[in-house]
This record gives sequence, structure tokens and C-alpha cells, in this order.
Amino acid sequence: MEDAAITRQPRRSRRPSRIALCLFLLAPGFAAASTAQPGDSARVQTRDLVGDGVFGSGIEGPAVGPDGALYAVGFGRDGTIGRVVTRADGQGEAALFVRLPEGSTGNGIRFGADGTMYVADYTGHNVLAIDLDTRGVRVFAHLEGAHQPNDIALAPDGTLYASDPDWKNNAGQLWRVGRDGIAQRLETGMGTTNGIEVSPDGRHLYVNESVQRNVWVYDIDASGGLSGKRLLIAFPDHGMDGMRSDADGNLYIARNGAGVVAVVSPAGQVLREVKLRGAKPTNVAFGGADGRDVYVTLQDRGAIETFRSERPGRESGR
Repeated sequence: MEDAAITRQPRRSRRPSRIALCLFLLAPGFAAASTAQPGDSARVQTRDLVGDGVFGSGIEGPAVGPDGALYAVGFGRDGTIGRVVTRADGQGEAALFVRLPEGSTGNGIRFGADGTMYVADYTGHNVLAIDLDTRGVRVFAHLEGAHQPNDIALAPDGTLYASDPDWKNNAGQLWRVGRDGIAQRLETGMGTTNGIEVSPDGRHLYVNESVQRNVWVYDIDASGGLSGKRLLIAFPDHGMDGMRSDADGNLYIARNGAGVVAVVSPAGQVLREVKLRGAKPTNVAFGGADGRDVYVTLQDRGAIETFRSERPGRESGR
């Protein structure tokens, strides 16, 4: 979830002269470099899966369950989770799935291998577990001392990692939640931790900081601990929110305020940017029959946009 204080910054641009443009096009290596530039995103077409106002401004999540449906928080209002089924005509049909207990507000969603839905509850400082069949909600883990558990990532071994931003002080923390539900604070004194993801091989954890516009990468050891923190990429403008990885380890990062999803390689190179209709994407998820449908939740629209990716997401149905 992106703090409302982070707003889109105006960009100034001037049309280049014909001479300058010709010199640029004739520069050595231009043809090869152009295929990896953010401007290449014009080839990707987005469309609405769910239109304006179906969800509230707190729309987040999102995640595809084992039933193939897309789940997102903030259906109509905070404290709810909506379920979206794609009809034969390609349009999404949304309905209320569950109301969370009083005092709980959902944010990031992930699905375990057994089909359990895990939800970051930022007002209750919990990670909730929801049974899709019974729709029963229970506290899986309580994060004592957390600011607001925001987004969660799921490792192949079932370990959860949670970002924990302190928006007021532009700070944040990082947590690990074991399969036994025991929460461990891994790091404090970070920037505003937000989007979080595990690499396809389970060996690396990625965490971004919205206000500072950094993406960090850690090594994950056999016990789930972290080491070797290093900077993957820093953006010069706009905030960041949720992110997901495709099967090749490329990160799809919601650039809140920029109105794009940035695709970043494991080497920290921006491969392309997918331009959205809305300006404030909050998170992304992969799904569809081949795992190549990308779903993007939009804070400013209360809508969900979708586009096709070149590769499927790293998690099948999660």
C-alpha cells in the first residue's frame, strides 16, 4: 500500500530538434539498446478486468488462488476481500468473499501450497490465515512491535516474509514468519519497506523502500535467515509499491505515481515499463491458464487492469 503523501511528480520534456534526433538514431549500438529501453512498453496493451470504483482506494493484494480466481482487498470498503472471476468474454465479475474481523484491515495476499490464503493485517499487526472452503479467518502470526505489516512474500519452503513500513517517520522493518507461525524481526532502521518478493529458486529476497526508491536484495540461507544485503536498483523519481517475480526472476514493480509497472532483471536493469491507465498502481499478481496474465490493482481508480507478460509468474496460482 502506498502512502497518500507520495504523489506523482510533473515531468518536463522538450521535443528534440531534427538534427539531434538524427544524430541519436545514427549513434553506434542504438538498434540493440532500443529493445531494452522503458519506452518499448508501447507494445504492451492493458485493459480493464474490473472497472472504476468496484473496489475502494485501499485496493491491494492481489493474488490468484488455487481455484483460479483473483482475490484483492478493499472490495467496496476497507476490511473486506473481494473475489474476481474472469468470464468467457474476458471481463471480471467481482463479489464479496469475506469480511475480516473487527479491527483488521487486509493488504498483501499470498496463497500457501495447501491453498491457505495468508493476508497481511496492517491494523491488527497480524498475518491472517483464511480457509477458502469455509471462509474461516484466524490469526496465523502476530507481529508484536510492528508498525503495520504491509506486504508478504512466500518462499518455496513455506516461509513468509513481511514488509513493515513506518510512514510517519519514513522508516521501516522486515519480518520473517516461519511455518509454525512464529514471527521474527529481521531488520530495523530501514526506509519505508513496502513491496517484497522471493526469487524463483528461493535463494534471494527482494525488498523495496517506497520513499527512498531503493530495491534491496538479500541472500536467503537454509534456515530462512538473510545476509549479503546489497542494492539492486534505485529509481530517480516516483514511489514503489508491491512487486512480483516471473519465472526468469524478473521483478514486476508497481510504480505508484508513475502509472507504470517496471520490469527489472535480476541484474538490476530496467527491461521495459508497461504504461497503465491509472496513475497509482499498488500491486501486481500473475495468473491465467498459462500464468502470463498480469493483474494490477489501482489505488486512484479502485479498479484492476490486466496485461499479458512474456513469461509466466514464478508461482503457479499463488
